[in-house]
Amino acid sequence: MLDQAYSRRQFLGLAGGLASIVGLGLVGCGGADASNAADKGSAAAAESVSGEVTYDGASSFQALVEAAAEKFMDANPDVSVSGSGNGSGKGLTAVAAGTVTIGNSDVFAETKLEADQVKNLVDHEVAVVGMGPVVSKNVTVDDLSLEQLKGIFSGQITNWKEVGGDDATIVVLNRKAGSGTRATFEAAVFGDETVDFKGDAELDKSGDVQTQMGSTDNAISYLDFSHFDDSKFNAIKVEGVEPKSANVTDDSFKIWATEHMYCAKDADDATKTFLEFMLSDDVQDKLVEEQGFIPVSAMKVVKDASGKVSAK
Repeated sequence: MLDQAYSRRQFLGLAGGLASIVGLGLVGCGGADASNAADKGSAAAAESVSGEVTYDGASSFQALVEAAAEKFMDANPDVSVSGSGNGSGKGLTAVAAGTVTIGNSDVFAETKLEADQVKNLVDHEVAVVGMGPVVSKNVTVDDLSLEQLKGIFSGQITNWKEVGGDDATIVVLNRKAGSGTRATFEAAVFGDETVDFKGDAELDKSGDVQTQMGSTDNAISYLDFSHFDDSKFNAIKVEGVEPKSANVTDDSFKIWATEHMYCAKDADDATKTFLEFMLSDDVQDKLVEEQGFIPVSAMKVVKDASGKVSAK
């Protein structure tokens, strides 16, 4: 949920780049920085605010946002927080257009929007999550290399026997274009190569992948760790490394994403206060891990002279 992962995910020279420690130096909507927001903690939620907060975007961490929203609204009964998870691209487009107050994304806005749109937005990095391949319960393969994943998701490898499994046609369940999860996975597997292969189906949301994987034999797809469900499918190793949060933070598992919440620079008080709450100890110290994510403070990154970002 790192050295190669960031560069593969095109985190090169992005405007508003990362600080030396993820989560530090972030500018909050309206000018309050993340450290101030975290210091406010519960006090932010206790402030008297009212209004409507709306969001759209990545389905990968919608459950985390919903859980935080419930706690926030309990403390702020005059604020309504609601939204959908229609993919990172749609969320970023919506917040840039002003049709929602927050756009949730697995990728930096710079990868989806024009520069003049990005300059009017403020990024809040609220969590980190690992992502990895999942296979149907009947599939016997439990470990794939990046090269094998590349072959499968490009359509070059079509039978499980080619990667040590049974003689059965591989069913590839992909995510639709615009999905941040897809962008993260493909960047880790393919690097800068263009990928045209759609697979046997392109699904809208992480929940759709969960459902389809649970009812399809011989299938493979990919999900963020928070959507893993071993009652429906198996999460498998990549390059011999298990898909676990601990292996993301120590730089051994390479497929992961930072979860971003973008708002306009002139966002309303309700939106600003909710985003402060997302960065507060109330959320970061407990709720993030409860929902299967990694607190941003656990992930340290550095940039080299070329602008490439890696874990340290």
